[in-house]
Amino acid sequence: MTTTRRTVCALALGAPLLAAAQALPARPLKLIVNFPPGGAADVMGRALAQQLAEQLKQQVVVENRPGANGNIGADAVAKAAADGSTLLMSSGGAVTVNPFLYKQMPFDAERDLAPVASVARVLVWLLVHPSLPVNTAQEFIAYARANPGRLSYGSAGSGSSPHLAGEMFKRQARFEATHVPYKGAAPALTDLLAGQVQFMFDPGPGLRHVKDGKLRLLAVGSPRRSTQLPDTPTLAELGMTGFDADTVFGIYAPGTTPATVVAQLHDEVNKALDTPRLQEVIKGLGGEVAQLTRQEFINSQNRDRERFGAFIREAGTRVE
Repeated sequence: MTTTRRTVCALALGAPLLAAAQALPARPLKLIVNFPPGGAADVMGRALAQQLAEQLKQQVVVENRPGANGNIGADAVAKAAADGSTLLMSSGGAVTVNPFLYKQMPFDAERDLAPVASVARVLVWLLVHPSLPVNTAQEFIAYARANPGRLSYGSAGSGSSPHLAGEMFKRQARFEATHVPYKGAAPALTDLLAGQVQFMFDPGPGLRHVKDGKLRLLAVGSPRRSTQLPDTPTLAELGMTGFDADTVFGIYAPGTTPATVVAQLHDEVNKALDTPRLQEVIKGLGGEVAQLTRQEFINSQNRDRERFGAFIREAGTRVE
């Protein structure tokens, strides 16, 4: 074989590798977080962006676009250039819950957003203000029943997993309380700390306030105990059969993003999840690292869509 032919063959064999290496645009990437700063999506998104920037050797800029239970940020990504330059960090609610809640969606959750990679399974923790005379979930339920309509609870927004957890809790425990929606978990947590609302299902940022006595942790809204806080009982084991308000947070791209780009991003996110730094951030929120294949991530979304959709239909919850 001549030198020229060997060179041509080598270039041809190397072309797929070169194409894969150049799949992402050679400019700063944007990671849109569809909730305000300080919440679980924001904390994980910023840690992930930093790690991806180091791995990819290019800047990853985080932009918060909160509102409408994640719809505003998700819609921005759904309508962005489908080249991998704009990504979404979101709770699963934007794609598994919102289509059941909103009469009109600004995008088609299954068509316009491509699941790239799961990041973490986020648990929601039943936190109460310490002014309440309760120390256990059972005591809280008894107090709530004895004071109908006097309690209020905050959430990250109508249709968020903390909101749905609150509704599930009220229905199964048979008491009344007022829902106060916020534009994210962080502002809801601020008001809980101030005593403006008396309880909430927190996706993790509030746990640091339990240690110093500013909040009281009563239970977790998960089907199994957390490996991070194994002494915290689940509501399921306290008699609320099937109680499961867990949600998977992940990365999404515009729906028509090329498969090679999605595959590269999937691999990079999973590589980032192997780092102790990112694992510590997730564990610090009381969450669990969720390294899934893309198909496992999609299957998880489908299951969540089915169970949350069934509850929303049964409860008659809607957002105009």
